[in-house]
Order: sequence, then C-alpha cells, then structure tokens
Amino acid sequence: MAKVVKTSITDEKKIKEILEKEGYFNIFKWCDSEGTKYHEHTHPHYEVRWILSGHLQIIENGKTIDLFPGDRMESVANTPHSAYVPKDVCYICASR
Repeated sequence: MAKVVKTSITDEKKIKEILEKEGYFNIFKWCDSEGTKYHEHTHPHYEVRWILSGHLQIIENGKTIDLFPGDRMESVANTPHSAYVPKDVCYICASR
C-alpha cells in the first residue's frame, strides 16, 4: 500500500533538493488537466509523487487516495494502480 505523508512543502526547488539527497533519480515536474485518467499500470521502480498544486486521486487495491498540495506519496515498485485528476494538478515525480 502507498505511504502518504502530509507535508507543508510545495516549493519545487526544495522538493527536488530533498529527493536528490534521498537518492531519487529521474526527478521531474508533471502536470495533468482536470478529467485526465490513467488506466491501471505499474512502475518498475520505487516511486514518489509530491503534489505542488491541485488534486490527484490514486486508486490502489480498490482504495482511493486523495492527494493535495504538500502531500507526498510513495509507492513500492510494480504496485498496480490507476489515477484520476479531479482538478488541474502539478507534481514532482521521482524514482529510486
């Protein structure tokens, strides 16, 4: 199951610095518009999504995880999940 940490950090530069120090790679900003859907898929690495703005829903194991600005979600490699964007969202993605 994904791990969600509520932080108050939404500064892109600061988030990237934190993730680099933690050993993450492939760190980039991603944005999706309201109504975007991602069908169930997996990622080959341990992944983090850190919300800068907006609202993102991750559906994992039949449970919906609502993510808002400052939320940091970590997912284990190869975990099946889907996503939906109720409100335009931007977030930092990274792998480890």
